[in-house]
Amino acid sequence: MADTSTQSIIIGAPPDRVAAVICDFPTYPEWTEAVRRVEVIEEYEDGYASQVRFTIDAGVLADEYVLAYEYAEDLTRIEWHLVAPSKMQKSQRGSYDLVANPDGGTTVTYTLEVELSVGMLGMFRRKAEKMIMDTALKQLKRRVEAPGAAQ
Repeated sequence: MADTSTQSIIIGAPPDRVAAVICDFPTYPEWTEAVRRVEVIEEYEDGYASQVRFTIDAGVLADEYVLAYEYAEDLTRIEWHLVAPSKMQKSQRGSYDLVANPDGGTTVTYTLEVELSVGMLGMFRRKAEKMIMDTALKQLKRRVEAPGAAQ
């Protein structure tokens, strides 16, 4: 049974800049600690990735999987799902929702639902999900707000 977890963070940049970093999959290994390799394997006509292969190694969790992506027209919602079960996951669904703040920043809400192929006690799974989401949001914030980040 998959549980859904949600976390939010405020990033000091407009939604279009945040979306640009999220959608730039080939650069993930540069700024996301667990991601070792990313390959865009299919794109939509507009150039946005429709399917992306990820190779991750987070110590106890190492996996390779393909996610299918869909985007809101204005990129305020980016969502994905696991194309086929992987070594570690039966299913994965997630999304980023980007909301512009009056101060020019963006509230990013990350929602993730993962069903693992391996058994894990609920409390450990929730702790791992929280850590994964917290790390992902902090790394995204650091990348977007970095001096010289894409404008």
